[in-house]
Amino acid sequence: MGLFKHERRVVFKPASQVDLSPASTEVYVRADVKAPRMAGFLVKLFTWFLESRIFGTLLLYILKRDNLIHKLVTNAELEEPPVYAPLHPFDENEEQGVKHVGSDLSPPERVQQAIECLPVSSDKELNSSSFSFRYWTILDYSRAYTSGEMTPQLVAEHLINAIHESSNPPLKMSFFINYNAEDILKQATESTLRYEQGVPISALDGVPIAVKDEIDCRPYPTTGGTKWLHKLRPCTDDACCVKCLRQCGAILIGKTNMHELGAGTSGINPHYGATRNPHDPSKISGGSSSGSAAVVASGLCPVSLGVDGGGSVRMPAALCGVVGLKPTFGRVPHSGVIPLNWTVGMVGILAGTVEDALIVYAAISGQIPSCQPTLSPKVYLPLLNSTKPISDIKLAKYGEWFNDCSDEIRECCTNALDRLHKQYGWKTVEVTIPEIEVMRLAHYLTIGSECSTSLSSYLEKLDFKEIGWDVRTGLAVYGSFSSKEYIQAQRLRNRQMQFHKNLFSQADVIVSPTVGVTAYPILDDALKTGELDYINGAALIRYSVSGNFLGLPAVTIPVGYDKSGLPIGLQLIGKPWSEPTLIQLAFAVQNIYVADCKKPQVYYNLLNKNQVGQGK
Repeated sequence: MGLFKHERRVVFKPASQVDLSPASTEVYVRADVKAPRMAGFLVKLFTWFLESRIFGTLLLYILKRDNLIHKLVTNAELEEPPVYAPLHPFDENEEQGVKHVGSDLSPPERVQQAIECLPVSSDKELNSSSFSFRYWTILDYSRAYTSGEMTPQLVAEHLINAIHESSNPPLKMSFFINYNAEDILKQATESTLRYEQGVPISALDGVPIAVKDEIDCRPYPTTGGTKWLHKLRPCTDDACCVKCLRQCGAILIGKTNMHELGAGTSGINPHYGATRNPHDPSKISGGSSSGSAAVVASGLCPVSLGVDGGGSVRMPAALCGVVGLKPTFGRVPHSGVIPLNWTVGMVGILAGTVEDALIVYAAISGQIPSCQPTLSPKVYLPLLNSTKPISDIKLAKYGEWFNDCSDEIRECCTNALDRLHKQYGWKTVEVTIPEIEVMRLAHYLTIGSECSTSLSSYLEKLDFKEIGWDVRTGLAVYGSFSSKEYIQAQRLRNRQMQFHKNLFSQADVIVSPTVGVTAYPILDDALKTGELDYINGAALIRYSVSGNFLGLPAVTIPVGYDKSGLPIGLQLIGKPWSEPTLIQLAFAVQNIYVADCKKPQVYYNLLNKNQVGQGK
């Protein structure tokens, strides 16, 4: 681990002296979570002890000690100074084979630029029989509207019926916290008129897009998955990313369900219901952008927006079998997003296809006058229509970390690397990524401290009975972190930024599974209280941390299923500002697996004129 034992302290070598080669003596430390699963009465009892003045302090000390926070973070001896935000210099000469999009272009103009980057083969006929199943794309919607086969108004009517069906028994999928049929129809009517007049705003005109309820989108309150936050923080305007989509003519269809305050990985919300996985409604959809992943997987929209503070876009995307893109820290303006965590959270995109993720990425990643500027005003898009083969790609793989997952995920993702090598000649470079478990703990300290601080003024006015029991436990732990522990975590961030900079000098991207387990069952005892399942939680977040803690872009692409038919995702983590490369590589992966895509159990075909219910 690049460290020596010294009594109860851990002494870390300077980052420059740590060996990253596969021959390194680094010992891979698996997450040894000391916390049994709890729900129902047990989680209430545990929370009561944790919040009590008599027992709370002792219990928190034991939890942090047994889970190695004291040893690996609090009392660790470090040389590096702290880095408080994962800011990276932008090298405009870094990317090759890309298209520069002018920073002065409007969102609709950026969408058009993205479409010009797509291969002609993306523009498939609606009745194509090339695949056993595929998701309808943005271009499918645009073509159906332009040809007159469908109208945004008819799609909106199908959509409203589908949302109603999915929200009620027997399905009760709990995809949405808020939707407004009248507002959806109003937007659709305006879009239909534009198509009738031959003046659609962009290819996104009339395309349904959902928004995680952590992002401001009028006319809806922004709840953050709670029953109270919108009362103390009213939504007065659209978030910047939503403004971009609205300027493109997209139909904003409502606010998706999420794990309360983003403080969990399952997507089980005791206030608004457990968001169920369209591939198996008895299983979780993942969190915290649970609803945003599930609505795309179920066909209710081709794209949705989420927020990724600890894998919260990529985890549910992988569990639900869709594409999840988390851009570089600072790439997408964060104004209008609940500031639950300032230095690890990013607006992300969930989509049925890589092409659709690219189109929406282009729409939301540039400047518009009413929003704060992004850290890098220059936007580059990959030329997916290039005939040049993708070759000479090096994928950095840390074997012990890569294999720290279920057998089925390991086999599936290893097979994916073999297929990429045979198809494109991509090479796997064995490396060592030091102190991964230390980074997980430092990220947990960071996101917890920032969440607790950002909510502190609200929590002072709040009756804790309004908060789910599982989140109350999380907030108790978050509030116990000290300034020393937070600064120690930022010193560890500095180390990891140095490690990863060196790793990227050896390879183009880091490759891993997206999650360590596939979707697990939703148990009845968790429905009213939420659940504490830190063992599964650690397995779900295992591969996501560096993307958030270090501000790196990352993408997950479906590459198969387990024996129960539950999706498995492969993750690519890129250099700062390397979204064009990541999207290009993700597109190449998708091309291998697109014919293997399976139709979810709960699926709505909105472009079918005769749509009457799920699965039709």
